Amino acid sequence: MKNYTVTKANTNGIPLLILRPTENKGRQPGILWIHGGGYVTGMASMIYMSRALPLVKKYGAVVVTPEYRLAGKAPYPAALEDCYEALKYLRNNAENLGIDDSCIMVGGESAGGGLTAALCMYALDKGEVNISFQMPLYPMLDNIDTESSRDNRGISWNTKRNHAAWKLYLRDINGEISCYAAPARREDYKNLPPAYTFVGDSEAFYCETLIYIDNLKKAGIDAHADVYKTGFHAFDMLMPWRKISREAAEKFEKAWLYAAENYRNPQE
Repeated sequence: MKNYTVTKANTNGIPLLILRPTENKGRQPGILWIHGGGYVTGMASMIYMSRALPLVKKYGAVVVTPEYRLAGKAPYPAALEDCYEALKYLRNNAENLGIDDSCIMVGGESAGGGLTAALCMYALDKGEVNISFQMPLYPMLDNIDTESSRDNRGISWNTKRNHAAWKLYLRDINGEISCYAAPARREDYKNLPPAYTFVGDSEAFYCETLIYIDNLKKAGIDAHADVYKTGFHAFDMLMPWRKISREAAEKFEKAWLYAAENYRNPQE
């Protein structure tokens, strides 16, 4: 028997899935979880194969995941705007959802990780929603090739797919690309939320992931990345039975538990 419920909601035309524990344990962390897919594919129902689902089932977190517009339909800034609307929905409905609004987190895989980083930057700069913790897993952050994304021939993600996805997502931008579109363009990392991530050491997003974490650390932010010996992008989702996938899930949950107990960022 499931120990969580799934309901549907809508905010400003953006469909949402909401996962909540059936047992009322008081105010719990609220998580906006953003699906991956290179900004061009994917769906909210990917939550059922994500790292976020065990946070509901095992620890009682409340998760909201948006069906944001994909780049084929609407390029940047559509996805970011949709995710921000979902973030505001989570904050505005915290009491009804049983969420501790001082413990609002954001996470996601791949492009969802990229949107996680972008959303943390966007929310900080707008000053409307305070985020306590970010989980950008193997995030898609940099539209410019890095050492690991250049000439990468990975099966699940590679240079060819990366170039095509960024071209589609950024196609309406003329001139300078902001950090809200490609988070690697950020120059000031001060006051961003603490972060945890993991990534494979031979996958396309290896370098940009570690650069992002290093930039957070240089700004005095508590941030950590675990690295696994694999070139298989999204290995934990696509091959959950592997030993490294189980290890990644265990370490992720440990990092999340620490954040849930120690990081707070009250709403103003």
